Amino acid sequence: MADTHVLFVEDDDVIREATQLALERDGFAVTAVPDGLTGLERFRTDPPDIALLDVMVPGMDGVSLCRRIRDESTVPVIMLSARADSIDVVLGLEAGADDYVTKPFDGAVLMARIRAVLRRFGNAGGAYGAHPGDGGDARGDGEPLRFGDLEVDTEGMEVRKGGEPVALTPTEMRLLLEFSAAPGTVLSRDRLLERVWDYGWGGDTRVVDVHVQRLRAKIGQDRLETVRGFGYKLKS
Repeated sequence: MADTHVLFVEDDDVIREATQLALERDGFAVTAVPDGLTGLERFRTDPPDIALLDVMVPGMDGVSLCRRIRDESTVPVIMLSARADSIDVVLGLEAGADDYVTKPFDGAVLMARIRAVLRRFGNAGGAYGAHPGDGGDARGDGEPLRFGDLEVDTEGMEVRKGGEPVALTPTEMRLLLEFSAAPGTVLSRDRLLERVWDYGWGGDTRVVDVHVQRLRAKIGQDRLETVRGFGYKLKS
């Protein structure tokens, strides 16, 4: 983690300084800024490995900043929200955030979330690799997997729909790989939280639901079926 660069956008001076110190003690290099416009500027001039964005910051709010970042990059984004039940959580995830943490947050929880996201993105191991302790992964035998007009190349980490490339974020790709490994099998939200988000504890299933919605928009609304009360499955 020593070389991992974090962009932290937070307008509360106390929270910003305390969190920056905690991150630096854990070996991260931190760029901490108080507003969204400065955050976007620093993102472009000194691209980070991960971005922590508070939802309510001046100049450009965190959701808008996340959307701008996602237009330009697949760098992982964690949103910070003051209320667990806030619509801001869903808006942030819909804008392209990979996860969120509610404020006030415990430093250990934030560090765990950051490390989990970085593991998924390959900063601490092979990108899109097997789940820790899995003994296997979602890769095939070299041949692309085909589901109707959807083609998933698990070796080259490429997805095509109707022959056209589909741009997925690493989290979306991990999610699709889980479904591709077991087409027709219903995967629960809790299982997806554990396998894709690396949660060894209970998490907010809204994270799964929003990412499934985003994935559907890219691979076809009817390709992922909702099994009410149980989860989702990939239609083969």
